[in-house]
Amino acid sequence: MTAAALDYDAWIRTFDAGSESGSAVPGLRLVCFPHAGGSASFYFPYAKLLRPGIEVLAVQYPGRQDRRGEPCLDTIGALADRAAEVLRMRHPVEPLAFFGHSMGAAVAFETARRLEDRPGPRVLRLFASGRRAPSVFRPEFVHRKDDDGLVTELQALSGTHPALLTDPELRALVLPTIRSDYRAIETYRCAPGASVACPVTVLIGDADPRVSEADALPWEEHTSCACDLQVLPGGHFYLEQQRDAVVARIRAALREHM
Repeated sequence: MTAAALDYDAWIRTFDAGSESGSAVPGLRLVCFPHAGGSASFYFPYAKLLRPGIEVLAVQYPGRQDRRGEPCLDTIGALADRAAEVLRMRHPVEPLAFFGHSMGAAVAFETARRLEDRPGPRVLRLFASGRRAPSVFRPEFVHRKDDDGLVTELQALSGTHPALLTDPELRALVLPTIRSDYRAIETYRCAPGASVACPVTVLIGDADPRVSEADALPWEEHTSCACDLQVLPGGHFYLEQQRDAVVARIRAALREHM
């Protein structure tokens, strides 16, 4: 196996469809980008629900799970550069759809922009979940807080398993990675006028303490195509309780490509 292939396999996770889909050949691939502190395995339930017809490719950022020994990348630009590189390598002409939650929405947006700059896979649609529009800036400094302050933020969003935040040894393992991701998203600045050439579907929870409808609506300024906002019940991690509803919306938006 070449070094390039090993690099792709480090960055991209697929979940074996087995006999559930009836075929190893997907109709469409959906590339999923995790939230701050998240990993590719977060999207395993979605991979099962989207079969058949859609295969999930989940991005695994360095510094977590089986990549824990690698240094984290603490800028959105660096994460997007590498994601675009590996996708262009393995899927040079294949159409893809993107889904990103929270920090992952920013990484997905910037990855799509990079793929448009050079020949490579065409992004059919971007699903931006739980993230305000790139141009909506709000000063945030969670990455500068001490460990207790960082834990308080994570508890407020209810997206991290309580055991990871209360066990001292587990905290020591996960907090540096989470802090690095927060540094990446909190220092991210969108280039003026930045946009993508694909439709954008924005999904948020109606009780999200970090993203309001007013924050999400300006996503329409970041695409030259259509943009629609859909609000579902729940908080920042609404997509854990609303999986069936999210899957229905993904399928509806991508139906013409399947």
